[in-house]
Amino acid sequence: MAGGRAGVAHLRGPRLLSANAALSPADVKAALASEARALGFDSIGVTAPGVLADAGRHFRDFLEAGAHGDMNWLAAHPERRTDPRALWGDVRSIIMLGVNYGPDEDPLVILNERTRGAISVYAQGDDYHDLIKKRLKVLARWLVATSSCEVKVFVDTAAVMEKPLAQAAGVGWQGKHTNLVSRQFGSWLFLGAIFTTLELPQDEAEPDHCGSCRACLDICPTAAFPAPYKLDARRCISYLTIENKGPIRHEFRKAIGNRIYGCDDCLAVCPWNKFAQAGHEAKLAARDELRAPSLADLARLDNAAFRARFTKSPVKRIGRDRFLRNVLIAIGNSNDRALATEAERLANDSSPLVRGAAVWALSQLLEREEFLARAAKAIGAEVDEAVREEWQFATTLPEPQPEERR
Repeated sequence: MAGGRAGVAHLRGPRLLSANAALSPADVKAALASEARALGFDSIGVTAPGVLADAGRHFRDFLEAGAHGDMNWLAAHPERRTDPRALWGDVRSIIMLGVNYGPDEDPLVILNERTRGAISVYAQGDDYHDLIKKRLKVLARWLVATSSCEVKVFVDTAAVMEKPLAQAAGVGWQGKHTNLVSRQFGSWLFLGAIFTTLELPQDEAEPDHCGSCRACLDICPTAAFPAPYKLDARRCISYLTIENKGPIRHEFRKAIGNRIYGCDDCLAVCPWNKFAQAGHEAKLAARDELRAPSLADLARLDNAAFRARFTKSPVKRIGRDRFLRNVLIAIGNSNDRALATEAERLANDSSPLVRGAAVWALSQLLEREEFLARAAKAIGAEVDEAVREEWQFATTLPEPQPEERR
């Protein structure tokens, strides 16, 4: 794999650099694309900073509807998202890059294994933020050394609208599920951006190729798409299991199934995935222990064990308590009476968030009389009001049908 120094050395060759000639913008762009491929980027395109007018209007409508939920960081400084020049006034070109992380198996198959947890494909390997940012910095240093420009790099952690910028740069298009789709890589691209003061030739925007297809909209378990190209994050399982810090709303708990971190349904069902290929980056590849982990094993994680298991994984950022909240929802949906033992133990956990989720799991797995007897004792002893409310609410739920339990 080539690094920044190798790329600069290549450009010192007689065909590109000489004492008397400078690279043209087109030459810089061609050399940049070559260097990006050598660094492991699978897609690259260039656009201008002033291309987000329509995307900006959609984003403001999204915020005004409150569809971002508790993601207050999205609502902070919206002008920086809708116009990159508000983020950095000197930017003249935006280089969008993609890394393929296509799975080597169907992400939907795990949903039938109800005693195992489904973790989103992107989170089964190392955290892509770290990997891609390092590569972006190498490529950016190469660009500075080559062209004496200024640069800034971004990977999903700043006020940058990566997906509409990637569409404007020809990397893919935003599908009806609002995620980026590539004709070459389907739904599976991590994105990064380099802002630069260089004036580089722009690529043509990628047109929409969704046609009349509704597969991504129709598969959503929680009806998170009020219309094509519109997402209500408050209903999205990825939001509910990752961004949401409190209890998961009752109306969504059954629909979550065994998804314990994120959801790939709308991505995995896209017909354009027939052209996709498995990712080639070893650090992004799924770890065996995260492909289909046992819910019983996950329920036994204390804080130290949680951090150890999810070292370098995006999962670690939500913390043990929120993760066990998700695991307990999946346990409640498992229909496996044997897992009630794990829920009973976690009903005494030090975290109110965990205890509350354990209550719901027990309400789904225990026989009704057994659950009501346990609730009668627990309500009086519980010190947290929210958890007491979980017990009280669970006593009003209809009893699960016998065929729903194993």
